[in-house]
Amino acid sequence: MKTLSLIIKREFIAKVRNKSFIVMTFLSPLLFVGMSVLIAYLANMNKDSVTQIAIHDEAGYLKNNFKSNAFIHYTDLSAMPYQVAKDSVSKNYEGLLVVPKVDTIQELKEKVEYISDESPSIEFIATIEKITDSVLTANNLKQLNIDEKVIEAAKVNSSLKLSKFSGEESLKGLNEIKIAIGGLMGYLIMMFIIIYGNFVMRSVIEEKTNRIIEIIISSVKPFQLMMGKIIGNSFAGLLQFFIWVVVGLILFLVAKSYFGLQMGGANAELANQAIASAQQSGKFETLQLYMAEILNLPLTLMIVSFVIYFIGGYFLYSSLYAAIGAAVDSETDSQQFLLPIIMPLMLGVYIGFFTVINDPHGTVATVFSIIPFTSPIVMLMRIPFGVPIWQLVLSMLLLYATFALVVWFASKIYRIGILMYGKKTTWKELYKWLKY
Repeated sequence: MKTLSLIIKREFIAKVRNKSFIVMTFLSPLLFVGMSVLIAYLANMNKDSVTQIAIHDEAGYLKNNFKSNAFIHYTDLSAMPYQVAKDSVSKNYEGLLVVPKVDTIQELKEKVEYISDESPSIEFIATIEKITDSVLTANNLKQLNIDEKVIEAAKVNSSLKLSKFSGEESLKGLNEIKIAIGGLMGYLIMMFIIIYGNFVMRSVIEEKTNRIIEIIISSVKPFQLMMGKIIGNSFAGLLQFFIWVVVGLILFLVAKSYFGLQMGGANAELANQAIASAQQSGKFETLQLYMAEILNLPLTLMIVSFVIYFIGGYFLYSSLYAAIGAAVDSETDSQQFLLPIIMPLMLGVYIGFFTVINDPHGTVATVFSIIPFTSPIVMLMRIPFGVPIWQLVLSMLLLYATFALVVWFASKIYRIGILMYGKKTTWKELYKWLKY
């Protein structure tokens, strides 16, 4: 145990004293906050800009239906000859909306044209089409002697009420919130595994290339060395994440107070407007219900499970990364072995976002939340929906049992691979090493 602790200490100190580690630890939050400040600045800068659109509607079919707002200003150039209006728009306006003069208004169905040098947004196109459709529909109803106001009055907007068998009221969209919370935790685990698993692999390759490993292995067992590298790098990674959070928060507060920017830009204003609107319309109680539902989630269980799966998932995959690092002579040679490691992680994300959200208690979601290589991601996405305790315990036991088994296999590869030089490793070679 003393030897293992010395290796952990050595790996941790070697990692945190590395210049690139120190630079990226403090530079990454600076870059992230700087990018956020830039985006917020650009959002605030463009907030006052208004898109100028000209309309040429000689017959006056549609022009009165286009109302200017804070983002788009419509100018009527219908009094000008078409060619004069077109030449004028190319210099002073974003684009020209052309409504040709036709015999019947129904011919406009496919003849309204928008002219501009830049491609219009999907939202703008949809708005033009929606206004055109409403005018043509109203004209059709008029020709059929159908009162449009009667139809509007007859329309009903239903709202499905959700509740549980216990009698509690449930809320729409709650599943999306749950999957977002679980998905965030699963995504953090996946990113930590990929980033710091690669650190473990690079550390092994570097020592193997420098022949330092030959000296180290004479005094410690390969298994102890592998475990020391995994745990030491994980401590360094956790320290780096902690520093990122602290420094990032400080920089956000400084940037917000110094530059006087709304870090959310237009989105923050929209959120505030949505809350104000909800208060005025009496829907603020619904927002409070959503907050209450989120607080009613098994937050303690989610946090504890996150820590357990975080440790188990990282140790499981890091042992594989360490084995790969021992089996190859350069990082380039490792590419053929990395795909089988990354694929289960990607599969876990796919299952989580496309299966758990639709059927969190279905067979597919349940099975993959128990399989060790995908459980750190899929199970965390299922927990907010409520998971039987036996499935949770079974999943954790299998994860750590598989970790022990994988460490045993990986240590056999590690034991032989760290002393192999000058020979390209193949899958066949790895299989032979497992039998030694």
